[in-house]
Amino acid sequence: MYEVYANSVQFAFGLLGNIKVKSCHSDLKLVGTGRSACVFLVENTEKVIKVFPAKFHHVAKEEAEIYLQLKQIPHFPYIYASGPNYIVMDYIKGFTLFDCLHKGIEIREEQVEEIDRVLKLVRSKGLNPSDVHLRNILVTSEQRVKIIDVARYKQTKHCEQWDDLRDAYFQLYVRPYFPRKLPKVVMNVIGRMYKNNLIPFYTKFQK
Repeated sequence: MYEVYANSVQFAFGLLGNIKVKSCHSDLKLVGTGRSACVFLVENTEKVIKVFPAKFHHVAKEEAEIYLQLKQIPHFPYIYASGPNYIVMDYIKGFTLFDCLHKGIEIREEQVEEIDRVLKLVRSKGLNPSDVHLRNILVTSEQRVKIIDVARYKQTKHCEQWDDLRDAYFQLYVRPYFPRKLPKVVMNVIGRMYKNNLIPFYTKFQK
């Protein structure tokens, strides 16, 4: 059935290459869109199916392999099935760190330290955690940390995103003057500036 679900998804692409969903099986509800795939909640289950357009099938294969390497680490979704163009895994309920900053939900120091420990464990398995950003880290209602989107964990280039987020947490977020809520537009602008190396001081906080 998962193959039927995956093959029911019809994609379109925007002018900037962004993925759009034209149609899909009636049992599927779109819950997320990324650079290389769309994620759907499967009706009457606690599972999601991540479906990849044809030009990203190689990403589907690599991401499935990475999830299997991480299956003993409970901070990552459990993978149930995969195919040439899809991955089926746990539906993680919670707020992303992006949501927490926007809604004013406290991000605890122990959660940041837990993320750090998990990523070190991932490295011990020969992987290279990359693209670890505010939208790829979730906090559940039980205050547990979950990490999603591991497609780039095999790249060789060192990714500093998490290092910079951790530093920003301890040097900015915990300060009494840091706003408890941040508008999405402000965070998106900061994110674009960071991606384009327009915040040169970002990684140079005084320890």
